[in-house]
Amino acid sequence: MARRPISDELWLTLEPLLPAFIPSPKGGRRRSVDDRAALNGILFVLQTGIPWEDLPKELGLGSGMTCWRRLRHWQANGVWAQLHQAMLAKLREHDRIDWSRASIDSASVASPRGAKRQARTRQTEASSAASATLS
Repeated sequence: MARRPISDELWLTLEPLLPAFIPSPKGGRRRSVDDRAALNGILFVLQTGIPWEDLPKELGLGSGMTCWRRLRHWQANGVWAQLHQAMLAKLREHDRIDWSRASIDSASVASPRGAKRQARTRQTEASSAASATLS
């Protein structure tokens, strides 16, 4: 499954959100894969569902482990939430969000302050067994 690489226009929006690389004062290897290639590699793996180690090197996106480490580093720094917000803003700009397919559930949204507590579940039939819902 082929996917298009990130466009220049989109990259200009996303690049400032990525943390700058700061080399270790102790030395070490230089980065062999730039952030744009790593992001394309991450998106390729996530879209295709292949294992990280199976990322084809012929694509020029770095190794799967390099992309995975970059993903882990960006996640720890809160980059993905910022990228998500930037993408939503870009999609809204171009009227590309299909709200007919949007859904929300109570597990991901906190109840408003002052909301009444849920009523207790009423027993539907007499039973001599202990009730797990009325404890």
